[in-house]
Amino acid sequence: MVLAPSIPVARAAAVFQALSDEKRLRILGLLVGGEQCVCELTEALDLPQSLLSFHLKALKAAGLVADRRDGRWVHYSLRPSGLEEAKDALDALVVEPIPRAKAARC
Repeated sequence: MVLAPSIPVARAAAVFQALSDEKRLRILGLLVGGEQCVCELTEALDLPQSLLSFHLKALKAAGLVADRRDGRWVHYSLRPSGLEEAKDALDALVVEPIPRAKAARC
């Protein structure tokens, strides 16, 4: 089953699951300002590094963030194509209202 011409339901579910956590949404909010090192995210969110890594792994697996290694540090940024895919999945669920007179009766 597909939500839109190119978005399988299982893929959309993975993206929505990644977006369903408050900490992950906060991470995405911080990354809107641009790429950040994991140490900056740890400090900004006041989370243990292991918990932050867990959430970053989920966001990366969902295709919403990308990472880049620079020596011993890992930098994270938003992945525009993953965010666009999430938007497309939501747009596929928008239904135009049926005029009341034409609505089927149960």
